Amino acid sequence: MRVTTNSPSPHHTPVVVVGAGPAGLTVGNILRAASVDCVVLETESREFIERRPRAGVIEEWAVHGLRQRGLAQNLLARAEQHSACEFRFGGERYRFSYTELTGRHHWVYPQPLLVTDLVHAYVDVRGGDARFSVRDVELHDLDTACPSVSYTCPDTAERQVLTCDFVVGADGARGVSRAVLVPEQARIARHDYGIGWLALLAEAPPSSDCVLFGVHPNGFAGHMARSPEVTRYYLQCPPGDDPENWSHDRVWSELHQRLEGAGAPPLTEGRLIEKRVLDMHDYVVEPMTYGRLFLAGDSAHLVAPIAAKGMNLALHDAFLLGDALVAYLDGGDGDGLDEYSQACLRRVWDYQEFSQWLSEVYHGTAAGDPFRAGTTFARLRRLFTSPAAAAAFAEQYLGTAEHY
Repeated sequence: MRVTTNSPSPHHTPVVVVGAGPAGLTVGNILRAASVDCVVLETESREFIERRPRAGVIEEWAVHGLRQRGLAQNLLARAEQHSACEFRFGGERYRFSYTELTGRHHWVYPQPLLVTDLVHAYVDVRGGDARFSVRDVELHDLDTACPSVSYTCPDTAERQVLTCDFVVGADGARGVSRAVLVPEQARIARHDYGIGWLALLAEAPPSSDCVLFGVHPNGFAGHMARSPEVTRYYLQCPPGDDPENWSHDRVWSELHQRLEGAGAPPLTEGRLIEKRVLDMHDYVVEPMTYGRLFLAGDSAHLVAPIAAKGMNLALHDAFLLGDALVAYLDGGDGDGLDEYSQACLRRVWDYQEFSQWLSEVYHGTAAGDPFRAGTTFARLRRLFTSPAAAAAFAEQYLGTAEHY
């Protein structure tokens, strides 16, 4: 059914991007850099998306892709490079120096800063059309050559319609883009881990120069630097747990216990400025396209923060999709659009498999199953005694496989 509207004349633009996260904004920037018109629609305000707390680990290939597209100036000037991670289990510390092994590293740059950079580049530098705080976004006629997107304008409360050639659905797990798909159009594969993570932000400087993974019978704990003044922590907890069950004293007691290691300095405590429970699950939408709709980022796949892969997959989608749209709209043959879903999903499934493997390492000892605890420690011992196992782990941890 075609949309009806009181708008006098729908506006046409080659591409409508739904969602102003890393994926949507990167696609928008690629299009604008090639002088392709597009409109980015976002249900939140610009101020909100620039402050929304999210992960901050970016893989080296992703930074290279941003730099190639003129989107990494602030990142390169302000981000921290990380060259190692540290596992703590059995009261001991085991440092894994992946840069010494591979010559590669991670960058730590909180997602709100990257989003701020991408919004600035798209709107203020490249003159892109971004419409924030829109309501009631709907997608229409996606299986035709003339799709459209309608929404309610926040200023006038009137319905507006954008006709287009393509729609990029980058509005996340709960967005309208994913919601329009029915089982006849796409398969959604889902995996639930049956655990929760209490996600914490502490007003405290990092207590280590690298990421810490605590493997403990009480449950997993993680330490990730966000800035010189703020640190991200994670604590394994029951799924659906109430964050209010975790008082300041209980949080820090568990963090000290689960992240203890011989000779390690005590954690620097601070005020907890965020507490929320994440239920660990993954999903993958196959294919990532339907008609003229192309999904990107969390609209197409969610990988639990177990391996810090989500933002990287969103950027990978955006690089492939932005380049393919530019090539087609510039008169190309459309091969990039035809191959987009398959090319993305190879990396997506590889990252999902690694997340599952790493989840067993993180959580196996807390399962109450002696067999799982034994195999968990076997995996960890192999990681630190076998060069082949170390090289394989580093390749997956850094996302550096030659082919996906």
